[in-house]
Amino acid sequence: MTVVERTLSIAPMLDWTDRFDRYFLRLISNRVLLYTEMITTAALLHGDQHYLLAFDPLEHPVAVQLGGSDPVALAECAKLCERWGYDEINLNLGCPSDRVQSGRFGACLMIEPELVSDCIKAMVESVEIPITLKSRIGIDDHDSYEVLSQLVERVSSAGCKSFIVHARKAWLKGLSPKENRDIPPLQYDRVYRLKKDFPELEIVINGGIKTLDQVEEQLQYIDGVMIGREAYHNPWILVEADRRFYQDTHTIPTRHQVLDRLMPFVEYELGQGIRLHQITRHILGLFQGQPGARAWRRHLSENAHLKGAGPEVIQQAVELII
Repeated sequence: MTVVERTLSIAPMLDWTDRFDRYFLRLISNRVLLYTEMITTAALLHGDQHYLLAFDPLEHPVAVQLGGSDPVALAECAKLCERWGYDEINLNLGCPSDRVQSGRFGACLMIEPELVSDCIKAMVESVEIPITLKSRIGIDDHDSYEVLSQLVERVSSAGCKSFIVHARKAWLKGLSPKENRDIPPLQYDRVYRLKKDFPELEIVINGGIKTLDQVEEQLQYIDGVMIGREAYHNPWILVEADRRFYQDTHTIPTRHQVLDRLMPFVEYELGQGIRLHQITRHILGLFQGQPGARAWRRHLSENAHLKGAGPEVIQQAVELII
């Protein structure tokens, strides 16, 4: 079976972690595990598989996250993802949106451990790459540690050995997905307790972690850390990750060197009909905290979406960096 290192990973984020963002992040870190946006089984089985699954080989290691609750459909999608070359398949049990609730997947599945177990078993038996699970610590009033631990126990027996836990519960009614990312309090101790109770499993923690120092602190208690929005808004925090967590001593690039390496990719994608803003919207945070960062963001935001915009827009923005 494929061995995937999950010491540090970047969360699957809808509308954010597309293939353009992942390519850019890979130019900053060689080793951090990257995830796709969540892809539903219905979209994958009935939609444009190339659009949904295509990625550049540079992105490895890269995992795909699926949303669904039908074991047969998930097994079929798992086979597709394996054929496309992904390193891991993750099942979403964390998303609290109305859309996923109506489709009976995402966070609402946390109270259906038997169904989740069937889904995991079907996927594990259909592919050779690892199947992992991403969940909350609970939903609504089903938020006791017992609910969480029973889910983990049941699903692990079906063949899942790696669990990514967002250390917040989710309120399925009354809070928006955005509010569910911030309002329910973080309870890291729940995740630490999981690792103590299931030492044989790999437990990865997610939620509220914004710096590599915080990652290092968390690694005293669990096996891995997943960072979300901070890695998107301030991607340069990842530049030291390879040295700190993977003993990778490759030369650390500068921000300008990252852009130099990105430009051939930009030129190629524009030649394939991609609009410049589809790529540049992901690099707005590259100079976060640096002199000229605001001018950089403004120039890209105002010009990259214009008809015919090309690589020169990025070069013009770079020249605004002091």
